[in-house]
Amino acid sequence: MHELVFACMRRSDKKAIEGTESRAEKGTGLGVGDRGENMALFFKVNRPAVAYSMTTLGAGMMNAVFYFYYVKLFLNRYKISEAAFHQAQVVFMIWNAINDPLFGYIQDNSKVQCCNRRRHSILYGAPLYGLAFLLPWFPWKDYSEGDWLSGLHLMVALCVFDGMLTFVLLAQCALFAEMSSRHESRLQLIKYNQVASLLGSSSILICGLVSDNMENFSSFQAFTLFLAIVSTACMCCTGMFGVSQYEQMPKTSDSCRSEPELSWASVLSLTKQILTQKNFILFVAMNFFQVFHGTFCSNFMIIFADNLIPKDALPSFVRSIMYGAGFICPQLLVLTNHYLLSKIGYYKVILYIFYIEGVMSVLMYLIGPQHYYILAVFLTANMVLVHASFSLFNLPLADIVDADLEKYKRKSPLSSMVFGTNALFTKPAQSLAPMLVVTILNQYGYELLTNKTAIPDPSLFLGLHDAMFNLACIIPLCLAAVQIFLWTPYSIRSSHVVSAY
Repeated sequence: MHELVFACMRRSDKKAIEGTESRAEKGTGLGVGDRGENMALFFKVNRPAVAYSMTTLGAGMMNAVFYFYYVKLFLNRYKISEAAFHQAQVVFMIWNAINDPLFGYIQDNSKVQCCNRRRHSILYGAPLYGLAFLLPWFPWKDYSEGDWLSGLHLMVALCVFDGMLTFVLLAQCALFAEMSSRHESRLQLIKYNQVASLLGSSSILICGLVSDNMENFSSFQAFTLFLAIVSTACMCCTGMFGVSQYEQMPKTSDSCRSEPELSWASVLSLTKQILTQKNFILFVAMNFFQVFHGTFCSNFMIIFADNLIPKDALPSFVRSIMYGAGFICPQLLVLTNHYLLSKIGYYKVILYIFYIEGVMSVLMYLIGPQHYYILAVFLTANMVLVHASFSLFNLPLADIVDADLEKYKRKSPLSSMVFGTNALFTKPAQSLAPMLVVTILNQYGYELLTNKTAIPDPSLFLGLHDAMFNLACIIPLCLAAVQIFLWTPYSIRSSHVVSAY
């Protein structure tokens, strides 16, 4: 795959990505002199792609740990009440929906350097992102059961973390669309990005081994502190060396003139133009259910496994590997199918994954919960497929950005606004998934199960375990069916072919 990078760079019909990479090298000091070029050829490294993927590495390490453990932490350790949990999720849902288009507008239209340049947004946002990651792991006091402060703690942790995540990753998503407009070049970014995601996802495995899956809480806290420092350093690398092709274009007399700031009426007009595109609507609707499914897997895989699979059937060490595989294997799956993406395109790959998810869910439901090893494989495989398909979603969004640019003859792409508008409608699924599942589980006594002082009726556990198993099978099946219905009419299917000309 590394040879493909330089084979592409030698072709005369690929000057766009060559220009991007050479400008990035000159702008960052990475490509000065023949010696630097020879070293790059020797190691066969696409340096702009490496710089871009460092944010994926840093954010991936933190995001995986945050979303995998925070629900279990607040439910089982901090003993948050169901009402406080829902209140925090509702506030988070509102903020989650608002901050994406807000930051998208700011990054596309602000004249402040730390906002209007993608890499500067990442550079200045990374340290705050790292600090926000640490918020949930250190309790504000010794919480009693149902303590109102634990609800406030969850609300603040979710909103601050997502705010910084959005600010940094929205800039990175826009940088993806702006580094090159060629499909093959974007596939190279995807490839490097998946390597970074693969390394970043290992944080779940390491965290599980170090902290005994959060049973050793002091070790868990120490690991999160170390993780925040390393992740911040990684993201700062993108902030220093990641360069957009639009940022490096020679300034003309027209571009040097100050452009009038967009009014809110203009913003609404641009948003309306984005929302009238059929492919964007189909993608957003499908992506909503994908975010719901991914959040469901990340938040509840560990809870379902702890309750449905006995500890003597699956020891802690094996569980850590299982949880780590749920985050590591998606990246391996995408990397090993790079040729398939080039051959048939992301549209068919994503569609086939939906069918596989549906078939797997039906088979698992028919097999039943008594086969623990099969259940463990199903929980892991379901999570792998969900995250693997989600890893490809920058490709259709980038194509939608290109289609919008061409349709309306814009001078520069509305990358952040497209990504932000997508997030406006899909991010609420991150709150709806845990709210729905926690409500259902508490109907079957999960809240009593986490109460160490109460002695619940053992027969209640049977109903709870049945509910967990049904959720683990039925939710993926229903989501796959809806996504197949929504994704089938999507019409941008040949960008992998067009890019060859």
